[in-house]
Amino acid sequence: MVQATPFLLVLSLALVAPSLSARQSPLLQCVLTGRWTNDLGSNMTIGAVNGKGNFAGSYHTAVTATTNEIQVSPLQGSQHRTNQKNQPTFGFTVNWSFSDSITVFTGQCFMDEKGKEVLKTMWLLRSHVDNIKNDWKAT
Repeated sequence: MVQATPFLLVLSLALVAPSLSARQSPLLQCVLTGRWTNDLGSNMTIGAVNGKGNFAGSYHTAVTATTNEIQVSPLQGSQHRTNQKNQPTFGFTVNWSFSDSITVFTGQCFMDEKGKEVLKTMWLLRSHVDNIKNDWKAT
């Protein structure tokens, strides 16, 4: 039985170690404030999140469907209070300065396995149309 004890100790540490390393450190948290760049080269800057979870910032898109010159556009958003893993959900609206459209984004801030903050979002663009018959092609 003496020989089995070191083996069982190593085995139990091997089983516990992955769950310990996967657990979030209380010091690690996802913070929206700062500058973000997506895989298409668009840049977003989010200012400080206030006590109610509201924030403002700017978005400079790298892609557009219009022929207008791209301009930095304002954004307004809100973050849900952080959850136990400090990976909050959020949403924001971008009022495009160079077109007559608005985009809403919703997502969550994650900490990846290397401790890097990553935003995962979905978006919905609404463009202006001249009449209700063309509503189908506005979103």
